[in-house]
Amino acid sequence: MSTQPIIDSIYTDGACTGNPGPGGWGLVVYFSDGSVHEMGDASSYTTNNKMEMQAAIAALEFFTNSRQTEPITLYTDSEYLINCVTKWIHGWKKRGWKKSDGKPVQNQDLLENLDQLNNKLIQWQHVRGHSGNIGNERCDVIARSFASGQTPSLQQLSWVNPHPNLTPANEVNTSKATDSLQNFTKVNENIMESSTASATNTNEEKPPEMRVLHLRNLVETLRVADEIAEKGYLITSSELADLMDIHASAVTSRGDQWRWRNWIVSRVRREGNQILWELERGDQIQGEKE
Repeated sequence: MSTQPIIDSIYTDGACTGNPGPGGWGLVVYFSDGSVHEMGDASSYTTNNKMEMQAAIAALEFFTNSRQTEPITLYTDSEYLINCVTKWIHGWKKRGWKKSDGKPVQNQDLLENLDQLNNKLIQWQHVRGHSGNIGNERCDVIARSFASGQTPSLQQLSWVNPHPNLTPANEVNTSKATDSLQNFTKVNENIMESSTASATNTNEEKPPEMRVLHLRNLVETLRVADEIAEKGYLITSSELADLMDIHASAVTSRGDQWRWRNWIVSRVRREGNQILWELERGDQIQGEKE
């Protein structure tokens, strides 16, 4: 009689369009034999932090239901989530779910769920977002697909019995476990390639009116960026991330100056806990040099 392979690690991620707005979460479970199980779901109106927490809750429930006694590493690119679960939550509970300034803690229901599920077998580990890490990148694809109203193709194992409340929105795809850890990297590379192709095909299959709406939203985003650059406004990392529709961690990890579409993005200064950024039209800068 075969036994279920040991869970080695779980990657989680959340995404939100608009923040608040349509959101999604995704997780990837890596087993010690190299097999992989993926899960995810969508929310019609939520925030990025809520989706990060929901992904972690799904991961912890999956681990709890496995009844595994060996420790695992849970990877997330959300430092906020890690700080909530491993540091701040202890003070919040002592103060009756109040922050140090007396204001109520946001997302108390999700935090209580996380606190109940968390245990000494979970090692929380931060991973830089959008840095080429296969697990993190795959979770991002799943979360963003659900957030955009798409249903990604998930790699799922037939012998896994996920929590009934966390059944993914799409049809289960059965996959055979690999024989050894030697195939670990190859398996994940194939997942990333197939998911990218699936997302591309889904976009092409959208009705014309949806594609036009997407372009109109894009033009509005570019117009806002142009106005920010023209008037010399400084914006924070989180505001810049919302504009670019990426995670804030992906902004700060790119360095002090980089290019985004038509603009040069430069780090100006830090004010308290906030980093302020400036946008300049790249073509204008090139024209000045010439």
